[in-house]
Amino acid sequence: MRTDVTFLSAGLKLAGHLYTPDEETPGVPRPAIVVGHPGTGVKEQASGLYARLLAESGFVTLAFDAAYQGESEGGPRGLEDPGQRVEDLKAAVSFLGTLDEVDPGRIGALGICASGGYALAATATDPRIRAVGAVSAVDMSRQFRLGADGAQDPAVVAGMLAAASSARTAEAGGADVQRFPVFPATEEEARAGGQHVYEGWEYYCTPRAGHPRSAKSLTWTSVDRIAAFDTFASVALIAPRPLLLIVGREAVTSWMSVEAFQKAYGPKELAWIEGASHVDLYDKDEYVTPAVEKLDDFFAAHLTA
Repeated sequence: MRTDVTFLSAGLKLAGHLYTPDEETPGVPRPAIVVGHPGTGVKEQASGLYARLLAESGFVTLAFDAAYQGESEGGPRGLEDPGQRVEDLKAAVSFLGTLDEVDPGRIGALGICASGGYALAATATDPRIRAVGAVSAVDMSRQFRLGADGAQDPAVVAGMLAAASSARTAEAGGADVQRFPVFPATEEEARAGGQHVYEGWEYYCTPRAGHPRSAKSLTWTSVDRIAAFDTFASVALIAPRPLLLIVGREAVTSWMSVEAFQKAYGPKELAWIEGASHVDLYDKDEYVTPAVEKLDDFFAAHLTA
């Protein structure tokens, strides 16, 4: 069962979908999982898919739109603010903890792509999160500074920071909010950018999974916020709580999951999905199914007592 819900995060009303198992257990609170979406995504895409599938396994799950994005409040639209994103996840935990059908002592977090990084940061400093999982985890700071493959020319981020600072000056002078496109304009341009760029374009910009509320551009004032926020910096604080990182064997971003795993202490697992790329794990059944099976076993083991 899916229910539309709202809750507050730093004074902003966030929109979410609450998934509950079809089997009713009156008076018996269930374990719950907060599910965060990829960068530019919305709750109707990958996070909603994982939330629905985990609810079918008996968890109460919550997929929601980040502040400034989707159906949630906040302006300017399309702002990617890592600090707010972490706050959003914690606010979602707070909301779940108020529900009669949820056991507040058995709440976990799951992040996909950018939210994989944000979920690690939220868990590190919020002991209410008993266990954390990530699928195709990305630290947005590393992606902007080093590129999806970790080999980006430093001049790229330097140029973006210069453009971001210019945008701040322009906006202070009365200009409209300055934005930059996240995806290529055409399939030809997307293919020219390589496999990772093309797969992102195909997921977000075609009928495969495109949604009118997913962000196709970000504000330039997102860039300096992202570049300075390291979502892996506090990974060691997650211990002794358990961590599961799921990553596609063919994902160009896999080095970030490996780095997060190396920084973690305590119970941890790095699970590889053979044949899968970064974006394959968003919606392709042959890769999502084994990923959800791993997550189901992981959360069942750590949110049951």
